Amino acid sequence: QVQLVESGGGSVQAGGSLRLSCLASGRTFSSYAMGWFRQAPGKERDFVAAISAGSSIENYADSVKGRFTISRDNAKNTVYLQMNSLKPEDTAVYYCASGPFIATISAGFGFWGQGTQVTVFS
Repeated sequence: QVQLVESGGGSVQAGGSLRLSCLASGRTFSSYAMGWFRQAPGKERDFVAAISAGSSIENYADSVKGRFTISRDNAKNTVYLQMNSLKPEDTAVYYCASGPFIATISAGFGFWGQGTQVTVFS
């Protein structure tokens, strides 16, 4: 059983930064791809970013390219999402996910965290 626990969410003014963390436990973290998704109220869960097991491949949604950076520390079983130049439209619950291969759709990930709220105010 895999457990993913997100942290680092909060409220920030537009233009500010936050760093989300996701701590994984329960299996060999370094063997699996990791992703971040977000869901705003009344909307579907959308892809944000993903990183391959060995960190050689990163994918980003167009809406966050150049502002968000995904990274991982396999020694700490943790994946990060550095979010800069935040906008009000980034407001959502952010979820981390784990899967066998890097993907950009939620179906590609089998394990999910409970989410952390990010609120960006203008």
